[in-house]
Amino acid sequence: MASTIPDPHPGPRGVHDAPPSSDRPGHIEAHGIDYIPERERHGRPRELFTVWAAANVNYLSLVVGGALVLMGLNLWQALVVIVVGNLFWGLTGLLATSGPAAGAPSEVITRAMYGIRGNRVNNAITGWVISVCYFALNLAAAATAAFALVEKTGLPANTGVRIAVILGIATLTLTISVYGHALIVKLYLPITIALAAAFGVVAYSVLVHADFGYAPDTSLTGVDLWATLIAGVTIIASGPLSYTTSADFSRYLPRTASRRAVAGWTALGGFLPSVAVCSLGALAATAVDMTDPQTALEKILPGWFTSVFLLALVLGTIAINALTAYSAGLALQAIGIRIRRSLSVVVDGVVAVSLTLYALFVSNFLDTVSNVLQLTVVLLGPAMALYATDILLRRGRYDGPALTDESHGSPFWYTAGVNWAGALALGAGVTAAALCVNTAYTGAVAAALGGVDLALPAGIVVTSAGYALLMRNSPTVLTARAEA
Repeated sequence: MASTIPDPHPGPRGVHDAPPSSDRPGHIEAHGIDYIPERERHGRPRELFTVWAAANVNYLSLVVGGALVLMGLNLWQALVVIVVGNLFWGLTGLLATSGPAAGAPSEVITRAMYGIRGNRVNNAITGWVISVCYFALNLAAAATAAFALVEKTGLPANTGVRIAVILGIATLTLTISVYGHALIVKLYLPITIALAAAFGVVAYSVLVHADFGYAPDTSLTGVDLWATLIAGVTIIASGPLSYTTSADFSRYLPRTASRRAVAGWTALGGFLPSVAVCSLGALAATAVDMTDPQTALEKILPGWFTSVFLLALVLGTIAINALTAYSAGLALQAIGIRIRRSLSVVVDGVVAVSLTLYALFVSNFLDTVSNVLQLTVVLLGPAMALYATDILLRRGRYDGPALTDESHGSPFWYTAGVNWAGALALGAGVTAAALCVNTAYTGAVAAALGGVDLALPAGIVVTSAGYALLMRNSPTVLTARAEA
């Protein structure tokens, strides 16, 4: 059923397949965090599949899959963990349904959960800071592969060349992000096909050498086994949980777009390639030492394919970082900084490149950032749970124009600009997760359980239950239900 919220700029029916001038591949995207009127909506939900697939056929998934075996799991335990952890893409798909409903990005829709002012804090932390850190980490990983590719051409990868490579990769990434949504949708189909072909060769080489009966010399049992299994699921789940911004890429779809299709194509776009590539990483770990994945995989890949493989690693990282930079740019706007979306993306890129250069040439800063990001599940798990619960409470109904109203008269102003129900529920969920975590430190609950890390389920359950209880009689929720 279509939303009954009136569109202040209704458009004629039957024109949603033709992109408007504000969202065409060869033009810089005109919209930022503003409302997308119905007459400018276009496209079909199936386009979302390649957007998410291109971003998830990547080197990181290979590394994570291999890490599960290095943690002491046998092959089949690792494969089960990979499937279970990637089921969290279902939440990413659910969040994507709010985009067509509101005609706004996630960074604006979350005003319904935190209030106008509260949401600025939310975007500053979960939206901007974490995104920029991920951008820097991914850029460093891509640069490492690119350095190896440069050396294969016979050129020395000296400091000047390395800086040029980093700047080149960043420029390509930011160009895609600046041009925005339409270019992403257009480019990511051929990128998905190219990456699938490259990883197909990797798959053949891995399968030929894999030991399908692999088990470690000393098998994990009891508490140690459960602790490792749960930790593995948490590591895998951190991928889909990091995408609390999936509405950013679905908001141009018509309001009448099938919610099931939006959720399904988004979830499948993340789930299928993530399961496939993570599984390749686990299979590879039964044949080679995945503590140094790039070098190890080169031993079993055809000699002629090594350079193609390195290029694919760079391309995959560009695809994922373009989405990250795009959302980070929207987050910068949603914080309250008056800046064009295209310029905000450039600002994010400059910060991320600066962090990467500092890390690679001056300090081990990225190691520190990496350790911090291991704890992001403590925040991102509860944040995604709260968002998903809000969608269910409102039955998928969002008033896009009202969400863009930042005045004191906005229905989402709540109390002094803060929705304390959202803030308290998130705080309780983060606290519960922090007590249960066993990553960079061991929380009190994890210590009592012998090291079993229940941060992910604890954070999700506490946040979701608390928010549902506190928001059950909220006027904005009751209004949305009435319109369903």
